[in-house]
Amino acid sequence: MGLGIEHLVELRTWRAFDVDEHGRVLAGWDETGSTQLVELSPEGEVTPLTALPGACRGRYLPGERVVVVQHDDGGNERGQLSLLRLDPAPPLPAGLADLEPLVRDPRHVHRLLDVLPGRVAYATNRRNGTDFDVLIRNLFSGEEEPVYDRGGYVDEVAIAPDSHYLAVTVPGAPALSDRLLLVDTIPEIEDEQVLPVTEADEHARHDHLFWLPGDRGLVVTTDRGRDLLGVARYELADESWSWLVTSDQHELTGWLSPDGRLLLVETNDDGVARLSLHDADTGAKRHDVRLPGAGWVSFPLPEPIWSPDSRYVALTYSSPVTPGDVLLLDAHTGQVRTLTDSAAQLGGEPLVEPTAHRVPTPDGESVPCAVYAPVGTGDGALAGSAVVLVHGGPEGQSVRVFNPVIQGLVARGHTVVVPNVRGSVGYGKRWYSADDVRKRLDSVADLAAVHDWLPSIGVDPARAALWGGSYGGYMVLAGLAFQPERWAAGVDIVGISSLVTFLRNTADYRRAHREREYGSLQHDHDFLVDASPITHVDRMRAPLFVIHGANDPRVPLSEAEQITSALRDKGVECELRVYADEGHGLAKRANRLDAYPRALDFLARYLSTRP
Repeated sequence: MGLGIEHLVELRTWRAFDVDEHGRVLAGWDETGSTQLVELSPEGEVTPLTALPGACRGRYLPGERVVVVQHDDGGNERGQLSLLRLDPAPPLPAGLADLEPLVRDPRHVHRLLDVLPGRVAYATNRRNGTDFDVLIRNLFSGEEEPVYDRGGYVDEVAIAPDSHYLAVTVPGAPALSDRLLLVDTIPEIEDEQVLPVTEADEHARHDHLFWLPGDRGLVVTTDRGRDLLGVARYELADESWSWLVTSDQHELTGWLSPDGRLLLVETNDDGVARLSLHDADTGAKRHDVRLPGAGWVSFPLPEPIWSPDSRYVALTYSSPVTPGDVLLLDAHTGQVRTLTDSAAQLGGEPLVEPTAHRVPTPDGESVPCAVYAPVGTGDGALAGSAVVLVHGGPEGQSVRVFNPVIQGLVARGHTVVVPNVRGSVGYGKRWYSADDVRKRLDSVADLAAVHDWLPSIGVDPARAALWGGSYGGYMVLAGLAFQPERWAAGVDIVGISSLVTFLRNTADYRRAHREREYGSLQHDHDFLVDASPITHVDRMRAPLFVIHGANDPRVPLSEAEQITSALRDKGVECELRVYADEGHGLAKRANRLDAYPRALDFLARYLSTRP
């Protein structure tokens, strides 16, 4: 039957957060059950750094043996910032009491943006609970300087080396659009502090911001004026744009080295990424980055990060058969060193690689899908069944990384189909905009097209279920509500049951940001009601398994409670599992070990041919 879900959830994974000029990597490792900070030497030696109650992340302070740690309480996403000083080395791993408080106010969100010598830049909503301001804290004097307080949900910030300018992105008017602003920290005229580079109504993304040497401009990943993301240069002197690297087939993302000489480029090929190094002045490719396996890397999360001296790049590597490793790229030689070996935990047991497909829809579109087909033994009573797993977002993409749920479902005997329905990123602006606001139910209709296509891959359409988290949870509930004749069961993780109550009750700082995508309570209320699964609960008949975190600030627990209550009132089986120390998803292994086996057993009861 292969590896069971318990064994798969138990697999330890690694991720890279930062790298210094000596090739030491600040990494995340979930050995203790949640992601904690460790330090990896260039030879792969491990030094545990933190032992906090929940997951954390961090960055090195340039030029010092100091780590800036971001942590929250039980997944509530109200990040707090602390310092961990490594010289002299303290007793490790450090608990919360061992950290030096830097920015602490548990009532508000503090999000680490960037680190500079002696300074830390972060965003916080403490001024009014909604808008995010950008502050730079001087670690020597303790003083804080507000450098952007014009409102909105600040996404990315890049600080020029001399700190004269900041590049900031805030949401634009169209869904998934970013407005690029320049902030002059020492303006001659106060009204000219914020200089717009792009307009609010421009339908384009602008992210991955990097300053060119001499602060003369920026390198930006953008799809302005085109369908697919590419890497562009913006010159401050004449306010001009030029393309560095583009593709007519794939979306590209770029990371500029600190010295401005090299550009690491990621090519998104249907959810699999390839990396290459380019000349940052001309965009010309120098060479491809050779990676483990067949030379492919599945989307690194966290993203690649350069060392301050531009020599090293720390990478997080995962594939369907590799749980998660840290790689160290030497940009001078082009060589990649694998610092960890997560696949060794598999003990030679094979995992399943997917095959790529395109599912036609009645309106002439084509939905990209990855299919994981069972091999070997497994439960014969589940042969021919399918689980359709939908990603969150909505502006997400299912990519070819290790997923214990997928591999656990396949090991049981299910065929797992992973679509990138309309609204997904990775396939261009037209596709990610195809579900905006009143086109929401077009993405739900893609689930029906996937269901009707299942017989072509040998699946019994009468034994097909839905599984999804966050927006994917909404899609599960919407599929069961709008297509009740198609689906035999569902698993909803932190999903939205009512778009209206979700928007009313989500964190204040997220509401306006999310209304661009879903529609506004003021102008689209009737549509939001009609597109909500709970409005059509009388049509729902498939059994449902619901998982939610009690501290979820994005999709409040009330979304799970109200759909569960409504289904139980009409006699539909609905099991709800609530985890008191979780937020938007399950970050702790102990909770995943409790929830996922129960969910898989639940599906097996309804997808099995056994009476």
